[in-house]
Amino acid sequence: MKKFLAILLALTIALAIAGCGKKADDASAKDPKSAGVMTHAEYIAAELDTKVVIETYVQAKQSWWDDKATVYTQDRDGAYFLYNMACSEADYAKLEKGTKIKVTGFKAEWSGEVEIIDATFEILSGSFIATARDVTSMLGTDTLISHQNEFVVFKGLTVESSGKNDNGDDVAFLYNWDGSGEDGSDLYFNVSVGGKTYTFTVESYLCDNTTAVYAAVKGLKIGDKIDAEGFMYWYEGPNPHITSVTAAK
Repeated sequence: MKKFLAILLALTIALAIAGCGKKADDASAKDPKSAGVMTHAEYIAAELDTKVVIETYVQAKQSWWDDKATVYTQDRDGAYFLYNMACSEADYAKLEKGTKIKVTGFKAEWSGEVEIIDATFEILSGSFIATARDVTSMLGTDTLISHQNEFVVFKGLTVESSGKNDNGDDVAFLYNWDGSGEDGSDLYFNVSVGGKTYTFTVESYLCDNTTAVYAAVKGLKIGDKIDAEGFMYWYEGPNPHITSVTAAK
C-alpha cells in the first residue's frame, strides 16, 4: 500500500510539473509588447492616417533604395507591411529574416493594401519566423483580408491560361499584368481552385529573375498542379506575392 501511495504521489508531482511546463510554453509563445506599443488588434482598429507604434519581426525584404526599405513583417498575431521605411543601407543588411524591430509610423492604405508609411525603426532582441498559414479555403471569401500581408500557402492549385502570346497560343504566365514586360519584370499567372480562377504575382523586387520561384513560374505549364507560398498582398483585392512554387503534394 505504501509503495502504491509513493508511486501515486510521484505521478501526481510529475503531472503537476508537466502542467507548469505547458503553461510556461504557452506564456513564452505570446508576444509581449513594450510600454506604448500596440497589439495587432489595436493596430487593426486604429484609424487611417494616425500614428502607430508596433513591435514585429522581419519575414522578407522587398527592396531598398535611396535610404528607404520596404519590408514584410509579422508577429504571432498578424502581419504589417512597411513601405519605404527610413533605413540606411547598413541597417538594411541587419534586417535578417526573424529580426525583431520596433516601428513608429503612420497607418495608410493604397488600393486596399493597408501599410505603414513614413516609418522609422530600431532593432530589438528577439526572433520569430512565421510558418505559412494555409488559406486555400479562404480564397473568394471575405475572411481572406483578415490575413493581409501574412506569410501564407495555397495548396492544390491548377495552372490556367494567363493570356496569349504573339502567336495566339495560350500561355501559363505573363511578364507584367498585360504581357508588356520582359525577363526581369513582374510575373503574373492564373490558378484555379474550387472552380474559380485567381491571379498571383511574382513581384520582381521581392523575387527577381535570379530566384528559384521566378524560374519555377517561367517553367509552368497550363494544367500543372501546384502549391504556392507567399505574402498576402492586396491590390484592388487579393494579389498574393508568391515566393515559392512547388508541385502539389
